Amino acid sequence: MSNEEQALFSAVDALLEQIAQDPLPEPAERRRLREAAGLSQDQIAKVLKARREAVGNWEAGRTEPRPPKRAAYARLLEGLAARYPADTDTDTDTDTDTDTDTAASGQATPSEPPVHTPAPTPTPRSEALAGPVAPPRSATAPEVAAVVPVVPAPARSLASTARTSTSRRPAMRKATAKPVPAVAPAVDPRFENGPLAVVDVVDGRASAYCVGGLVLDVPAKSVPALVEWTLKEARLGQPRLHRNGKDADPILVLTRSALERYGLPVALSEAERRAGRLPAGHKVLKQLERAEWQLTQRGFGPWARIFRPADGARRNCVQLCIPSWNALDIREWDDRDNPRLPSMGAADLARFLGTYASRVMTPRGTTAVTGLELMTALHPSTMAVKDEGTGEWRGAPAPGALTAVYEPVPCEVPDGHPVLKGKFARHHQRTPAEMLMEESYDWCRPLTDAECMKQFVVGIDVNMAFAAAANRLTVGLGGPTHVTNPLFDPKLPGSWLVDLSHIELDERLPSPFTPKGIRPEGRAWYTTPTVAYAVELGYQVRPTEAYVRYEHGAYLDAWYQRLRDAYMATMADLGVVSGMEERAFLEAMAVHKQADPEMALVLKAIKATAKGGIGKLRERPRTTPLFEPWPALERATWRPDIRAAVLATTRVNMHRKMVKVAAATGLYPVAIATDCVVYPSEGPTPLDFLPRTSDGKPAPGTFRLGVSPGMVKHEGTQTTLWAEEQYEKHGPAVNIARIIKDGGKAADDRE
Repeated sequence: MSNEEQALFSAVDALLEQIAQDPLPEPAERRRLREAAGLSQDQIAKVLKARREAVGNWEAGRTEPRPPKRAAYARLLEGLAARYPADTDTDTDTDTDTDTDTAASGQATPSEPPVHTPAPTPTPRSEALAGPVAPPRSATAPEVAAVVPVVPAPARSLASTARTSTSRRPAMRKATAKPVPAVAPAVDPRFENGPLAVVDVVDGRASAYCVGGLVLDVPAKSVPALVEWTLKEARLGQPRLHRNGKDADPILVLTRSALERYGLPVALSEAERRAGRLPAGHKVLKQLERAEWQLTQRGFGPWARIFRPADGARRNCVQLCIPSWNALDIREWDDRDNPRLPSMGAADLARFLGTYASRVMTPRGTTAVTGLELMTALHPSTMAVKDEGTGEWRGAPAPGALTAVYEPVPCEVPDGHPVLKGKFARHHQRTPAEMLMEESYDWCRPLTDAECMKQFVVGIDVNMAFAAAANRLTVGLGGPTHVTNPLFDPKLPGSWLVDLSHIELDERLPSPFTPKGIRPEGRAWYTTPTVAYAVELGYQVRPTEAYVRYEHGAYLDAWYQRLRDAYMATMADLGVVSGMEERAFLEAMAVHKQADPEMALVLKAIKATAKGGIGKLRERPRTTPLFEPWPALERATWRPDIRAAVLATTRVNMHRKMVKVAAATGLYPVAIATDCVVYPSEGPTPLDFLPRTSDGKPAPGTFRLGVSPGMVKHEGTQTTLWAEEQYEKHGPAVNIARIIKDGGKAADDRE
């Protein structure tokens, strides 16, 4: 080719590249087209000779492709758009349960109607990028949350973010003017760098690794300077989940090298670990004191909160997460058999925690603490209202929320509560007639001769059982009212003293009225869901006493929906989606943890958040002496009655389905542990015993295989001979439902 021809071809190529600068589809549309075609980011990156991280950034709108890749990418999108037009791209969820377990709408916002409160007009700029607008408030008015539109952070998959990052940009920069996609939520400019960052030091240079692969330079050389930098330059945090709530404070995760840089110990001493904090007089504490920063009563521990008093509606608080101090407990955040967090790099750790934060919320401590905080974040206890007389804004109780601490009910509180002081003799064990004993199932029975003839015992596990039970559950919002000889009302939440011992059920099934599955004896305290089930079975109930709550509502609905969406999105990232054929579902579940080990840890944390959040509703004392008040009792969310109602609903739902299975197949469970049910079976999978209709579909009202909360998955399979050996070895104390997954190997190892 001559030089003249070479020059002409170069000019044509330049012209073509110029034409390719026409606007590409919006980032959300780019991702939709790729997913509609069933393509992965790796496939597109390989064809375009780009990094997979770059494709993820194009789909997230963080960067734009440059020539010559832009022209090829545009051609690809154009071809995909012709095959998969937006108006024909539907997503029908057919994997829903007919029971109350899967009624979520998929929205992460509260179910109550929005409360409209007046607010000043925002400064003239795009509504999508408008900052918070705080109502006027007097110097004596209580602190209330600013009334702003809720702008949830977009969920990011670990699979769609950078595995490694070498690019750097300054912490504070002028936002580029880019059109905001109509289908994607706007990113709050105050928190454009995500909810958190992992601070790491390499070769003496401190860096903050953010969600999405962004890396910021950290100039701070002390903890006070680090806090100042975070609040003024880092642009970290998360918008409120409810218009009456508060924005989440930024979190900095400190690696071992960061701890050394800022004068903190890499590990706590034994005394510090027991105390859960650094000792008074530590040099870092003195630095914070001189800089006029404060710590909460928990002190400087694994989840330290450093703050100054709020400036109006603007908070001045930064939370530190220190993994080497056991902030991320292996039981909640990691794989006990193969721990990954200790060796996880800063970028991967940012993606792991950032994905959890975007789908659930910014972690506030343990998963249990975060689960409880999520309840109040979705249903804040106060709201801003304007006094018509003075024109000032003040805080008022928010409808549909838990707003006050009420006098405890003796039968609902755990042992050691101050209200029980002097009521019983020392070492007295309260009976069901004195204490509400609504707990999960822990029941097991020997196999019959006919059941021993079957080759296997198969365990099935209810997905997100506690969260599913919370869906549509009506709970008390106000204080209790004591009544005698009441008429039972299944729509009225409360605790009822009633005798259910006259109810006779099939002895091959556990009783639905006691956690141990034994028939109750005489009067006992039960929550509304348990008594309502007795009525559903056709029996008369005559309570002699009750504590009822006339103010009530579906307080946990928004909480369930948020966790359900997080769970389903994470399962989809692991290759398990709604609508899968049952055999394909079982195959996908068998390998889903290997599909993306980091995402599997996110899934574990989400499930622990649901379970721990319910448990926190009846938090027990740790070091407080008997009958002395402990800090949790001061919370409006210390509600043992709500926890009891959730656990009762879980137990009743399982019993209802076991009855349906028995009616359809004649099969009865041999063991139950919390949310796991074990059945004898001719084959090794749940498909070998779960009932079907004449057309091959799952029988209505029974256990159904699927990914949605309330549906079931395969927990484990052992031989019938193994089950008999467990009974012979351990006697009646064994519950094979607890060990069917690994055959008891984990328990043997611990012994």
